[in-house]
Amino acid sequence: MTRVKRGNVARKRRKQILKLAKGYRGAHSGLFRTSKQQVMKALRYSYVGRKNRKREFRRLWICRINAAARSHNINYSTLIHKLKQSHVGLNRKMLAQIAVLDPVGFGNLVKHVL
Repeated sequence: MTRVKRGNVARKRRKQILKLAKGYRGAHSGLFRTSKQQVMKALRYSYVGRKNRKREFRRLWICRINAAARSHNINYSTLIHKLKQSHVGLNRKMLAQIAVLDPVGFGNLVKHVL
C-alpha cells in the first residue's frame, strides 16, 4: 500500500476555518477545535437570521401600513381586502414605502379603493 500524504489538504481545511473565525474573541479565533465549533454555530445563526429578517421586515411594513391606514379611518385588514378586490398589485413593502414617503399618494390610494 502506498503512503498518502495529506498535510496540504489538512492545512488548507484548517486555514479556511480559522479564516472564517477571524475576529472572534479569545480562543475562538486561534484554536482550531474551538474555532470550528464557533464557526458552525455562527453559520447556523446566520441561516436562521436570514429567515428571521424576512419576518421582521414584513411585521414592520404591516405596522407602517396599519398606522397610515388608521389615519384615514380604515384598519389594515380592511385596506388589504379592498386592495385585493380592486386588483391593485402593490405588495406590503411598496405600500409601506408609499405610506412613509408620500402620505398624500397613500390617501389617494385609500380613496380609490373605497
